[in-house]
Amino acid sequence: MYTAISKDGTKIAYDKVGQGPALILVAGAFSYRKFPGQVQLANLLSERFTVYNYDRRGRGDSGDTQPYDITREIEDLQAIMDEAGGSAYVWGLSSGAVLALQAAARGLKKITKLALHEPPFVVDAEGHMPPANFFKQVTALIADNRRAEAIKYFMTKGMGAPSFVVGLMRIMPGVWSRLMAVAHTLLYDAALLDGYNGGKPLPSELWRTVDMPTLVLEGIESPIALRRGTQALSNALPNSQLMSKKGLGHTKQLNTKLISKELVSFFSGKR
Repeated sequence: MYTAISKDGTKIAYDKVGQGPALILVAGAFSYRKFPGQVQLANLLSERFTVYNYDRRGRGDSGDTQPYDITREIEDLQAIMDEAGGSAYVWGLSSGAVLALQAAARGLKKITKLALHEPPFVVDAEGHMPPANFFKQVTALIADNRRAEAIKYFMTKGMGAPSFVVGLMRIMPGVWSRLMAVAHTLLYDAALLDGYNGGKPLPSELWRTVDMPTLVLEGIESPIALRRGTQALSNALPNSQLMSKKGLGHTKQLNTKLISKELVSFFSGKR
C-alpha cells in the first residue's frame, strides 16, 4: 500500500501494479481498491500499464476529512495523478465516471485519455428514475447512521434493483460487511449525481472543455435508463466515441477481461 496526501491533508491510499504508462482507476458506489472486481481489473491492466488503484476518501485505508465536497474528491484524484508523474490515463466506473468527468471539466488537463464507463445519468422518463428527493433522503439516512437502510434505499430507489437482491446480500456475510463498511460514502456518490438523475437533458455546455480523447462504454444488456444517459454523454462530449457491447454492463458482476481488452485498445491507440 502507498499513500498520497490530498490538498486538504487527507491521506489517500492506493496500490500500484504493473509497468508502462500510468492509468488511474476511479471506483463507483460501494467499491474500493480491494473490491474483487477492482483488483482483477487492475491486475489484468498491469500487463500494459502502471495501474494506480486507489480508495476514494472515506473508503478502505483512505481518510475522510469533513465536511465533504466534490472539489475535495477532485483534489484526491489530482494527488494520485501527481504520484503517477503528473499525467495519466483515467478510467471511471458509474459514479466514479462522473467524478472523473467533473475532474476533467474543472481543470485536470493532464488526463491524457479518459474512459467513462456507464455514468448513471438519467436524461429522460424512460426506464427507472430516482425520486426527486433522492440526495436529501440519502443525506438524512447517513446523518442518522442508518447504514443498512441507506444501502437498501440507494440500491432500490437509486439504482432500481429489486428489494430481494438486497435481502440476498444481507445473508451473505462477506458481501454485506463490505457494503456496510462504505455505506456512509453513498452520500458522496449521491452528491456527484445530484442534478443529473432527474430526467432532464445533460447540460453539455459544462463539458465543452473535456476535449481529451474519451471513450464512453455501455453494455447493451444494461437498463434502458442507464444506456440513454451513457449515449447522451457521448453525444455531449466534443472528442468522444461510444463503445456499445454485450458484457460491458456494470449492474451485475464486472466482466473484467472484456473491460480490460477495450481499455487496452483505447489507451494504446489501437482504436
